[in-house]
Amino acid sequence: MHIVAPYTFYSQSAVSETNTANHIKTIQLLTGAEFSGIPILKLGDPFRITFDDINGDESDYYYRISHYNFDWTPSSLYKNEFLDGFDEIRIVNYENSFNTLQMYSHYTLSIPNEDTRRLKVSGNYLIEIYNDDDEVVFSRKFIVYEPLTSVKVYTKRSRDLKHIDTKQSVQFEINSPNEILRNPRQTVKTLVMQNNDLKNAITNLVPQFTIANSLVYKYDQESSFWGGNEFLFFDSKDIRASTVSTRSIELKDIYHNYLYSNRVRANRRYTYNPDINGNFVIRNLDAENNNVEADYVWMHFSLECYEPLEGGEIHIYGNFNNYTLDESTLLQYDKESGRYYNKSIFKQGFYNYKYVLLRPDGTIDPGFISGNFDETENEYTVLPYYRAPGARYDRVIGKGTGNSANITN
Repeated sequence: MHIVAPYTFYSQSAVSETNTANHIKTIQLLTGAEFSGIPILKLGDPFRITFDDINGDESDYYYRISHYNFDWTPSSLYKNEFLDGFDEIRIVNYENSFNTLQMYSHYTLSIPNEDTRRLKVSGNYLIEIYNDDDEVVFSRKFIVYEPLTSVKVYTKRSRDLKHIDTKQSVQFEINSPNEILRNPRQTVKTLVMQNNDLKNAITNLVPQFTIANSLVYKYDQESSFWGGNEFLFFDSKDIRASTVSTRSIELKDIYHNYLYSNRVRANRRYTYNPDINGNFVIRNLDAENNNVEADYVWMHFSLECYEPLEGGEIHIYGNFNNYTLDESTLLQYDKESGRYYNKSIFKQGFYNYKYVLLRPDGTIDPGFISGNFDETENEYTVLPYYRAPGARYDRVIGKGTGNSANITN
């Protein structure tokens, strides 16, 4: 997470999401009918978490919910203070795949349910899914907010001439008409996120000034993100036919789809290409129920890149795996063809992805392959947190969104 200024609020260490087990695929947290990346829920709204186990053996899984402070350290609330009901309950809603080459079991957890009736307070949450041996197979962060404030979000070009063509600055105002936010420089924290990527969020911006009931944030470099480029995509809704993104198909144990080779875009001019900002949608052209009738397919990626990596690694990047870089996303170099290759298994659907460079120091360079352009369409989300004097947890008191399609100088 990108920290704007040195800041320590709690002495405990921040929680990290558990690495997903290899046999767990296609994790989705859904609010309503759509997958929204990092789910940001209004307090009281229902949500679902779904995932597939490609072992297909109907294993038992359980869930655990925890509440966290703004900086993802454990909050001091007891479970009955943030949860009405119980967790650590077995997930009973699952079904097996139907008419697919790859067998899998599809699990759905809906909240509220008869055991977990509701979440009582806003704030940061983590849900852990674990097996009979109490091993966590994956965890996901999500955020619950109360609509107590209105948040206006504006996207501006960088005022730094070095970055005017490559960065986008996020400016915003938090208006609190009913509740007085006391001592906001100390009690109000903010989270600014690009394309639902919580790992690259900007935190700890303090209000620069106050106008009546509004807190105003008009930062430039401190609240700027690299513009990046539009995401690439592939569509595997029909895994037996070539498409605009799929060059060839092969059937082995399951289908293999070979995508057209991609090239470095950093040295090219920006070209608008509609995308869904890194997200994905599961779908099978011939299925009535995509949850269990969408098959799995090995997707083969290739990239022409002649830039020196200087010890770095090229990875596939997107919300298909919660923006995680691991062995499954790493591209390997083939000397014979002079290209980088990756093979990963995906459930049928429409996916956004891009290539990023992971530098030896652990930082991610999003523009090394794709380039950075101020014209790129990105979705920005701003969440204000408030801890009143004497309170024991950080409330999320609103949500604002903005899009760089409306960027101004």
